[in-house]
Amino acid sequence: MWAGLGLVLALCLLPGGGAETQNCKEPPEWHIGEENPMLNSRGSVTVVALLQASRSKHGPFMCFPSSSSEDLRVKLENEGLVNISYVVVNHQGAHSQRKFHLLKESVSDYITVYQQDEQQADVWTTLNGSKDDFLIYDRCGRLVYHLGLPYSFLSFQYVEESIKVAYCESKCGNCSYTVFSCLILYILGKETGFDSFLKKIISVSLIQTPTI
Repeated sequence: MWAGLGLVLALCLLPGGGAETQNCKEPPEWHIGEENPMLNSRGSVTVVALLQASRSKHGPFMCFPSSSSEDLRVKLENEGLVNISYVVVNHQGAHSQRKFHLLKESVSDYITVYQQDEQQADVWTTLNGSKDDFLIYDRCGRLVYHLGLPYSFLSFQYVEESIKVAYCESKCGNCSYTVFSCLILYILGKETGFDSFLKKIISVSLIQTPTI
């Protein structure tokens, strides 16, 4: 079991993080131009960060800096957690739109950054989100966790642990995509920081009929 199991349990007590009436549902439809990012990410765990492009006197300041986000992505990938979509949606305000290049330049190439169309509905409002929120969806497109400050700071482990839960735990019920991906890791014998947890999930999942 993960050393940070206490953090996972604490997630259930977070605002928006444990209320089943809000979670385990597909997100309301939202678009960037003609693109539907959530539809395109179906089949992979999706991490959506709501960030505001801005600059402080010390330079760009965001809770999803390129160094931290890339370190987290590499760490998860080394543990076998691949096929995760990282998405950033910039604030719709005019100032943030003008500073969009700062946000895009401050994140890894592996992270897709979207600039909202001012003529379309505000994505943040549609998702009932606020600045620096992280929304984590499972492969079936269901919201697993919605983390706000201070829990969304990457210096803590809440975001990392919630991604792991979405990746391989059936918090929102069975999903055929999840069972298949975890089965591959199990067959390959990946020795990771959550290997015992993974084997436990697989042993249970293999005797259940997966559904989407």
